[in-house]
Amino acid sequence: MFIRDRLKSAENKETLARILDQAEQAIRTWEPVATDFLSPPELAEAQAIFQQLTEIHAEAQGGYPQAEWQRLVLARTEMPLEGQTPPVAALDIAGNFLFDTATHRDFLGSLLGTGIVREKVGDILVLGERGAQAIVMPEMVEFLEMNLVQVRSVPVKTRQIELSELKVREPRKKEMTTVEASLRLDAVASAGMGMSRSKMADSISRGDVRVNWQTVTQPSHSLETGDLVVLRGKGRLEIGEIALTKKERYRIQLTRFI
Repeated sequence: MFIRDRLKSAENKETLARILDQAEQAIRTWEPVATDFLSPPELAEAQAIFQQLTEIHAEAQGGYPQAEWQRLVLARTEMPLEGQTPPVAALDIAGNFLFDTATHRDFLGSLLGTGIVREKVGDILVLGERGAQAIVMPEMVEFLEMNLVQVRSVPVKTRQIELSELKVREPRKKEMTTVEASLRLDAVASAGMGMSRSKMADSISRGDVRVNWQTVTQPSHSLETGDLVVLRGKGRLEIGEIALTKKERYRIQLTRFI
């Protein structure tokens, strides 16, 4: 039922091949199957494939609505997905980081330093001097409660909490309008991100920019309404309504998420 040719142009071939194997298992056994945590690009590619298939459907869960890393539960289309969201668990990683500030990278490094792989960890919410909260696979909870005892030089206490206790910060957003001669990625994204067009073009060419979670390396790539532009380390830009002015230029509504 699955056409493996779909993977030829995919960025994340190995991950998608593994997910398709799980989907075939769900079809064969009539039992839902849950993936590991998927990064945003992996999730986007997987969902794009499942939208084209009639035999199976998928539901995503990452612990909270805007989570970036999410799991998929896969099931035959004949089976309802209500109540079938893939299980996730939340951990509180508490310590006094007042004099030794820890970043997202530090907390992730300490989690992986216990011996688990990245795919078992979802989003990490850094809480400043108080520590962090992490979304993980439920089967990792007991292991991490015992083994995650230090981040940088700071002793930490790791314990499971309810998902309702997550301290999720709503993303800051800025609405703006730009008028451009074209819909080129470098022109629109430079205006939205507040940087020079040449620097944006360099970032694109280096592979630091994704459009709808797919890496784009051509500055001339044309954008359209609904596109999501992600610049590594600088946030996201959503392309809103596009209108043609009397001078035949493009008036573009933009929303930047920081």
